[in-house]
This record gives sequence, C-alpha cells and structure tokens, in this order.
Amino acid sequence: MAGSLGDVNLHAVADHRCSHSITMMRTIGAISDTHGLLRPQALAALAGCDPIIHAGDIGSPAVLARLGALAPVHAVRGNVDHGAWSANLPVTQRIEIDGFRIYVLHILAELNPQAADNVDAVIYGHSHQPKIETTNGTLFFNPGSAGPRRFRLPITVGRMTVEHGKLHAEIVELSVEK
Repeated sequence: MAGSLGDVNLHAVADHRCSHSITMMRTIGAISDTHGLLRPQALAALAGCDPIIHAGDIGSPAVLARLGALAPVHAVRGNVDHGAWSANLPVTQRIEIDGFRIYVLHILAELNPQAADNVDAVIYGHSHQPKIETTNGTLFFNPGSAGPRRFRLPITVGRMTVEHGKLHAEIVELSVEK
C-alpha cells in the first residue's frame, strides 16, 4: 500500500493472519528509539491509535507523557533509558489486545525463544531499521526510529490494525527535515 497522509508516507505493508474472530477495527500505534525527541509528525501519525506501544530508547519521561495524552501507552526500557524515571519500566512486556498476544522488547537479539512461544507478534526496536516479517507464524515488527536521524535511515513509526481476525502492520515514514 502506498500513499500519503499529510507529512506521512505509507509503505511496507504486511498481514498477519490469525484465527481470532474480531469484528471491530482498532489501530495500534508502535514507536521506538525516540531518544527524547517526539516529533509533531510522529504524534500526527499516531493520532487515533489505541493503545500505543513504545519499544524502548524512550529518552525522557516527557515522551511517555505526550504519547499518553493520545492513548494508553505500553512501554519497555531500552538500553539508553537510565535514571529514576525509567526504573519502573519493564525490560519486556507481554500484552494482549483484542485477543492478540504481543511481546515487546527493545533488542531483538535478547529475545528468549520461549518468550515468543504462543504470541502473535513481537515488537522491538534498537536497530533503527524499520522491518516487518513473519517467521513461523509470528509477526516480527520493528517500527524503526522516530527520534534523531541515524545514518541514512528513514524516520518512522508503525501502525497495526486489528480487523476481521487479522493483525495488519505498516511502516509510516515521516516527512522531516534532514
């Protein structure tokens, strides 16, 4: 699916089919590697999402507060999240949304394979490289980095929709100044 939504370009779409029987549509926001920078374009791309999942390297409590003004937030601590504000953030989270089991962590290489058993999706960050792939029936989704640009990588967030028993993931590239 290609298109645009204001300052947002949509690309890299993949479906994850499950046996869940969900009849309503929901959009789940996914963001990672903000490093203390929450751009207006990211907020616009995540508007209407409920909930929002932050896959670590948040950078400051203000990022979580601003995301929390949009929707409930599930967040994990990344390798740059230090200090008292991040002490209560879990390193991993297992959440359920509309019957879909989602495992969240920052560094995919640290995933315990047993933790990914019986989950529909794994959301992660760290590499700053957006990625959507399905392995052994599990969706692996890195929304990329929404924070300061690294190398030549795009600035992105992600969205997942839950509709008619399917989990559908997309990368949303944000139009930002270099």
